[in-house]
Amino acid sequence: MSRALTSSRDGHVYEFAPTMEPVYEAADGESLTIETIDSLNGAIQTDDDRLDAIPEEVNAATGPIAVEGASPGDVLAVEIEDVRVTEDRGRVLTAPGFGLLQDDPEIEHPATRITEVDAEGASEQIDFEGIDVPIEPVIGTIGVATAEGSVSTLTPDDHGGNLDTTDMTTGTTAYFPVFQEGAMLAMGDSKAAMADGEMCGTGAEIGTEIDVTLSVIEDPEISLDRPLVDTGDAVKTIASAETMEEAVELANRDVVRLLAHEHGFSRTEAYLFSSLVGGLEISQVVDPQVTARNAVPSEYLSVPY
Repeated sequence: MSRALTSSRDGHVYEFAPTMEPVYEAADGESLTIETIDSLNGAIQTDDDRLDAIPEEVNAATGPIAVEGASPGDVLAVEIEDVRVTEDRGRVLTAPGFGLLQDDPEIEHPATRITEVDAEGASEQIDFEGIDVPIEPVIGTIGVATAEGSVSTLTPDDHGGNLDTTDMTTGTTAYFPVFQEGAMLAMGDSKAAMADGEMCGTGAEIGTEIDVTLSVIEDPEISLDRPLVDTGDAVKTIASAETMEEAVELANRDVVRLLAHEHGFSRTEAYLFSSLVGGLEISQVVDPQVTARNAVPSEYLSVPY
């Protein structure tokens, strides 16, 4: 079955907002392919190219895509079936005033390393200074229209956005709260490889093609306040906030709600149980807000949508 293709050439956004004009309208349950460009719009192509500052327009997110039937209070399920790199190089870099070690005098800001893609052999890899790193593509920015106010594609929040979460990859189903009619999904800012934390401020930034299936869950049994992912092995709540302490607290609160719903626990029991089976993970520590997740193995928690 052929899939509709939505490309960044059809439309892309640099902010998520309550009012967004769709570039494509998908049916509930439709499968499509989304084409993205690298987060820096092709500006960095060699090691000599530098990023002197974070651009005002960064992390172009292809879309938005309206999904038929999605209304506020619903949940949008995004089944990520495949993420493929579409360039022969990625780029990992530093920029002044950005990154976990931005004030370290021994680390160059700005600095760039191009990571050439090696598609030969059994698996794709990128080359970093002669060292092979497996290509494991990640969608950096993915989200829906906000409940209120505009949020840059550089910033994560309850709508999703620049989550920079390694679980946003092939085989994962991501769930987002719907705040506006049509949900208005957009995504981009992919990486060929990225570690949890995204310490220097980037992964290996690269263009991709992403195969997804979009489904609307109407009148969910339990409301969803922030993004959630099902990796097949674990269910993970995702939360973003100004501090890591705030982010992990939100992620834990969301897990407690889900565990109480699934097992009929009181909030106290769910909280105690989360300390036995949950696991806090860092998504990123470099954006205007930081992002964390709380992972519970699938044997203890299933997605209620």
